[in-house]
Amino acid sequence: MPHWILAAATSGDSNPFQSVMDFFKSPTWHLITLLLYFLGAVIWLACAYWVFKDARRRVDDKIILAVCVLTGLVFGPLGLIVYAIVRPPALLADRREQELEVQMMQQRLGEESRCSFCKTPVRDDYLVCPTCARRLRSTCASCGKPLEPSWRVCPYCETDVHGSLPPVSVYDRV
Repeated sequence: MPHWILAAATSGDSNPFQSVMDFFKSPTWHLITLLLYFLGAVIWLACAYWVFKDARRRVDDKIILAVCVLTGLVFGPLGLIVYAIVRPPALLADRREQELEVQMMQQRLGEESRCSFCKTPVRDDYLVCPTCARRLRSTCASCGKPLEPSWRVCPYCETDVHGSLPPVSVYDRV
């Protein structure tokens, strides 16, 4: 016969759950409840701390950061879930990196041509650099429009460029 049946049979009480009730009145149960309260408080504060650490990486405004942390402190795990739903999708570092990439692309797209020698900004119709006087382009013999050194034919008048012009070095002085 199992031990617990003997204990229940030998206790002369009429309540079969008296041993269970005695356990809930014991110091062991009191210790277990205190440990559960402590664990709950630790989890509550851990949620608030995680919200703080994550919000600091995602939110730039100090007031919104304080609201996020208070949400984690006041509502605990529920506040963590709410924060996880409404938090910004990108980290501040990622957003700054994307802004720099966009800025670099805009700079590359809007980049004006520069003199290959002195790096002064020059327009597309300049034949020589206004700063260092280096030849940038030659002109077409028939229409007089500026030509790039790599062109074989003038795109304005369809004249053969290499047959009529000697090759021009980019660094030739005018």
